[in-house]
Order: sequence, then C-alpha cells, then structure tokens
Amino acid sequence: MLMRTDPFRELDRLTQQLMGPGTWSKPSAMPMDAYREGDEYVVAFDIPGVTADAIDIDVERNMLTVKAERRPGAKADDVQMELSERPLGVFSRQIVLADTLDTEHIKADYDAGVLTLRIPIAERAKPRKISIGVGSSHKEISG
Repeated sequence: MLMRTDPFRELDRLTQQLMGPGTWSKPSAMPMDAYREGDEYVVAFDIPGVTADAIDIDVERNMLTVKAERRPGAKADDVQMELSERPLGVFSRQIVLADTLDTEHIKADYDAGVLTLRIPIAERAKPRKISIGVGSSHKEISG
C-alpha cells in the first residue's frame, strides 16, 4: 500500500539530525510506522512537543505530505540553558500512497505526541466474488 520514493531517506534523516534543526526550505524527517489494520491503512508519526495547530497535512493526488514545527518554549530572561538535545524546527515526511487507498476519507488524530492517520482501503481494491456464466447456469469464484 505504501511506496517509497527515495531509497536513501533513512540516511538523509540521520544526516539532518546531525546537521541541526530543520527549516521550511529543508525540513528534518520524522519517524513513522505504517501498517494495515482490517480495511484501513494506518500511518503513525512521532512528533512529540508539537501542538496540533502546528501540524499541516496535505494530500495531492496520491502524495501525502505531513509537516510540523516544534518551536522553542518561552523561557524567562534569567534562564541559562545547560543542555538542549530535543530538536526544534520544521519536520516533514512525504509518502506516495497506492491507488488502492481512498484519500478522500482520511481521518487524523493527534494524541500523546503521535499523529495517526487512518486511510480506508478503496472499495475497488477489496476482494469480491465474480460469477461465471456457462450456458444457463452460473458458477461463483471467490476472489
């Protein structure tokens, strides 16, 4: 159901993590899981520390794009940062969805730092029975 467009995506993600925060012109990748659950395809993205209004989800044809921005928290003037390991900036993931998915009915849920998208399998992609006519009798074949 999911087709990768860039075989070096994981290497790119690691490089971007080492190079610093992402920007709108060059966002960092975000980790994700993708699996089929019944008649839905589920894609889950880890984006902790991001508010729901800082997440942007777009679908154009079969290209799904998820962008999020983690902004620095407000700190008082007398705060001195000792350690900062949590990445800030823009994160993005772009994946090509198969034609067998119904991109018109995607549901999105954001809970505990995980954005979960549920994409229904299109009716035309589900197995169905086809009857075969032989003379005056019909025989059904399960597909």
